[in-house]
Amino acid sequence: MEHFRLPKIDLGSMTVPQGVKQVLAAAEKKLAHRSKLLAQFANCFPNTLETTTKRMGDGTTFIITGDIPAMWLRDSVEQVRHYVPLAKEDAELRSIIGGLIRRQMFYILKDPYANAFNEGPNDWHWDANDETEMSPWVWERKFELDSICFPMQLSYMYWKETGHTDIFDENFRKAMRAAVDLWKVEQRHGERSPYTFMRRNCPAIDTLRNEGKGMPVNYTGMIWSGFRASDDACDFHYNIPSNMFVVAVLRQLREIAKYVFRDERFAAEMEKLEEEIEHGIRLYGIHNHPQYGPIYVFETDGFGNYCLMDDAGTPSLMSIPYIGYTSVDDLIYQNTRKFILSKDNPYYFEGKAAKGIGSPHTPPDYVWHLALSMQGLTASSDTEMMEMIELLEATDAGTGFMHEGFHADDPAIFTRPWFAWSNSMFAMLVYKAMERGLFEQA
Repeated sequence: MEHFRLPKIDLGSMTVPQGVKQVLAAAEKKLAHRSKLLAQFANCFPNTLETTTKRMGDGTTFIITGDIPAMWLRDSVEQVRHYVPLAKEDAELRSIIGGLIRRQMFYILKDPYANAFNEGPNDWHWDANDETEMSPWVWERKFELDSICFPMQLSYMYWKETGHTDIFDENFRKAMRAAVDLWKVEQRHGERSPYTFMRRNCPAIDTLRNEGKGMPVNYTGMIWSGFRASDDACDFHYNIPSNMFVVAVLRQLREIAKYVFRDERFAAEMEKLEEEIEHGIRLYGIHNHPQYGPIYVFETDGFGNYCLMDDAGTPSLMSIPYIGYTSVDDLIYQNTRKFILSKDNPYYFEGKAAKGIGSPHTPPDYVWHLALSMQGLTASSDTEMMEMIELLEATDAGTGFMHEGFHADDPAIFTRPWFAWSNSMFAMLVYKAMERGLFEQA
């Protein structure tokens, strides 16, 4: 497979906003007795701003993933999510995050099926030979149901945290409309969707079967997705965590439609769509496991086929409370959590140095730092949260940063030395523990 050899994007220099400096100053006191953790936090908390963020001349913000010179809708949200609580008191952070949201809406209107975009219409692509309707703005056009959800949820969080409605312009309204229209089409993918995707001479997980249409599905009310948050193809195209994410986001978009745009009809349309998806999740997305009781499946096709697993990327079954679908103490979630943190999950690995969830995206026995951070963020006890922080602290291979996957026996064997999403998730977890005073108790 041939890829373009791309130069590194010139991000320019950016001063660290005052709100971020204040967090780092607080960390120097709260983590003074944990010198290694303090150094990691000082590296990871500002990492997105220092290494991946570019302010554009039009007032928008472009954020690369790190080692790939393109902006994923999903990753760019997760790279800044830990800054949102600081934005109310920091005008610079508001400008950065608001600029990111505006750029995300611009991209969604360019192609709501795409997952990753270029800084400009430079015609750079992950694979120039992908068989799909490519645009010079699009880096990759894998339809991942979660991709649009992330910017929409970030917009809601920004609004609720800051009280500012400046992001809710005409482009936002059009993007919201485009998202709902796409979701309704993909409820009946086989009959209505124009989307296909094929990549030749690649691993099977990088392309869709059935001449790019994906495997057949039955109508369920849920929304079809071609690929997972890992950028791997779905086995069964109703991905349950992603559909849960849409439900959570529709609740938030209904509020925006009703109270910001004063559009009761659109809010009612979204409520109906939310109910249809929720009904599908309840009818097709729960399996009565002989050991764990009722648990959520990872994917289903609506014909009775499903897979029981979890993947490290968000949205995942682990992340269900994080994305806002239900609470940590939900019984089915707790049952599911026990399953996915056991060897019954084919992508749960245990080794000499770590145990946790990995992914089909990386080799067997590779645990992901993202999954460990998410386990900590969704922990029902302070003890488990601190255990995850200690495990993350111990598995950076001496680099001071988080990675994608690492070998459970040897953290020095890892993928992606520069992965800003993973750095941000780790920083979010440590910051949450700091805010709860857990290091004072340690």
